[in-house]
Amino acid sequence: MEYHLIIEGRLDNLNDCISANRANYYKGAKTKAKNQKIVIAAIRKCLKGVRISKPVEMHYTWIEPNRRRDKDNISSFGRKVIQDALVQSKVLQDDGWRYIVGFSDKFDVDKENPRIEVTIKEV
Repeated sequence: MEYHLIIEGRLDNLNDCISANRANYYKGAKTKAKNQKIVIAAIRKCLKGVRISKPVEMHYTWIEPNRRRDKDNISSFGRKVIQDALVQSKVLQDDGWRYIVGFSDKFDVDKENPRIEVTIKEV
């Protein structure tokens, strides 16, 4: 089975998270929570009622409005937030090795419609 999640816009990146954590622990936690809220809203819209008990592969397409942010900064924090939100929303049981067997990242640019497209494949 394959599931699709689309998150409109873009999330903060790893540098944003690091800066917030350096400024103040609570500000760092607030940054992560803010991003998770965005993802949870998308989960409720795209994956309403979905519960996955099998291991999955996660395929991410990060579509940015431009090429200003580094790919590794975009995807590293984004994957963390998305996977934690999937667990929090009970779509996935856990985000450990047993449940997420792998992931891939692709990148593209769309100035008019930046977004994150996530394909979750049961294996």
